[in-house]
Amino acid sequence: MRNMLKTVKTHLEQGEDLVLLTVVASSGATPRGTGARMLVSKAGRLCGTIGGGAVEYRSQQIAAKVLESKSSYGHNFSLTKDDVQNLGMICGGGVTVYFHYIPAGDPQVIALADEAEAEFLRGTDLWLVCDLAQGGKLSLAVREDPVLGPFLKRHPHRLQGDGKDLYIEQINTSGKVYIFGGGHVAQELVPVLAHVGFACVVMDDRPEFTRPELFPGARQVILGDFSRIQEHVSIGSEDYVCVMTRGHAFDTVIQAQVLKCRPSYCGVIGSRAKAAGVRRVLKEEYGLSDEELDLVTTPIGLDILAETPAEIAISIAAQMIRHRAQCSGQ
Repeated sequence: MRNMLKTVKTHLEQGEDLVLLTVVASSGATPRGTGARMLVSKAGRLCGTIGGGAVEYRSQQIAAKVLESKSSYGHNFSLTKDDVQNLGMICGGGVTVYFHYIPAGDPQVIALADEAEAEFLRGTDLWLVCDLAQGGKLSLAVREDPVLGPFLKRHPHRLQGDGKDLYIEQINTSGKVYIFGGGHVAQELVPVLAHVGFACVVMDDRPEFTRPELFPGARQVILGDFSRIQEHVSIGSEDYVCVMTRGHAFDTVIQAQVLKCRPSYCGVIGSRAKAAGVRRVLKEEYGLSDEELDLVTTPIGLDILAETPAEIAISIAAQMIRHRAQCSGQ
């Protein structure tokens, strides 16, 4: 969403009208779920996707009409037998797409894009609010919002009632990925995670493994003592942790500190045999509870028979994407 808002601002400032397409409801076997977005101009699709195929093709045709009529509205792709065949869907399902017309130079949307970018840079928990009852008017909300604060959730949802029809989606999270160990797997992992929207922080105790150029896309690279990570990072319940140092002893020391913070995800590289030994040490020598130890995912990553650092990185990224989606209720 960050790149999409930048694209919105650029094209509005260049004098182009735009249509922002958002999947605001879906059921069954639809190509993309609630929250999928696509940006369209007179030249066609600029970025994003709502699933490809016939639904997206038809949506682009509707977007062209929206650009002509200069009006916003929702369209429901209902699923009669003919719809399933014509829309290219499998096993049924329905999708409602909202077409938000944005006129060239719209000062409110340009200002919103600037404000959102500032919040992205600050690493704020941030939600995009689309007022479907007011022509798709966009606004931003933060956790402390006096009106919407209680209704801000981790998964996309609609808030209806009292004349309101709001579609609310979290577009940034304060959660980070803390990667302990800057070896070959970490160097492959960071750019993959950054590409899919994770904010990565790498820490190692060796200067040669904390050179920023090794980790394109990382928010921060830290040289520090593994036995005192709290001096450099503050891990919370929204954060992810990947432990992949050069030795079991370091892995154990880091887990002893990290698990007390109860991160959302803690993956540790290594075999099941190693994991059993480390768990025993953490319990007997560091006093960690079974509840804390159960937070650990090891071996880290989905089982795709990965062997090379790049393959292992993909397996880890896939597992983290799945965890993020499950936490978001998708």
